[in-house]
Amino acid sequence: MRETIAVIFDFDDTLAPDSTSGLLQKLGVDVELFWRDEVEPLIRDDWDPVPAYLVKMIQKSRNGEVPTITKKVLQDWGKELPLHTGVNSIFQRIRDHAKKINPRLSIEFYLISSGIEDVLHHTEIAHEFHDIWASNFSYDENEAIAYPKKVVSFTDKTRYIFHIKKGLSADAVRGKPFEVNRKIPSGRSRIPLNQMIFVGDGYTDIPCFSLVRKGGGIAIGVYDNERRDRWGRAWGFVEDGRVSNLVPANFEEKRALSNSLLMAVESLAQKISLQGNIYQG
Repeated sequence: MRETIAVIFDFDDTLAPDSTSGLLQKLGVDVELFWRDEVEPLIRDDWDPVPAYLVKMIQKSRNGEVPTITKKVLQDWGKELPLHTGVNSIFQRIRDHAKKINPRLSIEFYLISSGIEDVLHHTEIAHEFHDIWASNFSYDENEAIAYPKKVVSFTDKTRYIFHIKKGLSADAVRGKPFEVNRKIPSGRSRIPLNQMIFVGDGYTDIPCFSLVRKGGGIAIGVYDNERRDRWGRAWGFVEDGRVSNLVPANFEEKRALSNSLLMAVESLAQKISLQGNIYQG
């Protein structure tokens, strides 16, 4: 049995304030009006929320409402966007804790987000992730955003859970979208669902919460302590049995979220050790 735990994070409002809203605000957009008056009408017209916001960003870039949004603009924003308190150190704290439990235990971090990949690949924590999957644009000859290229939303996110389970890296499946459907023999998963921890905050994370929990893993819901308007939504995840725990999005040492992550790693590590000691003959 492979002694590996996958810790999978959403990004926006989980590891950091909403990165798309932050970028638009930086470009001079009234963010509240953007989501309410521009994106929401498309959603009511049966658009998926993710392509809706991507298309509206493209329109603003093309018609001059904002400075042209190029690949460099997205990458530069990734380098400067703020993170939630304690995020920079949580990865090493989890690794250190895992080693204390079991020196053979390996921790791999993954990021699955509806945000923009070219932003997330340039954050100061991007190097911590084994793989990053997110939405993205195609670019024109001037490297300005031109069309939605990849959309990651709702059940799209679960696709990448199966990539992790089967050991399909982002580089290995680039240009091979159907590779995830390849059948693997029973018991041959690289990282089974019961060795996964998923951390997210929103409606787009619900399918991942449910998939990981049903598979025997652990789902942790987070919420912004400053956004009282979202507390009810977050508590609904608990009432519906979507998450194992619900805590504020503060990753500082000894805070509830940090403790929950360390305890989740410890719990899965003990299960892995127990299964490894069971006679298989």
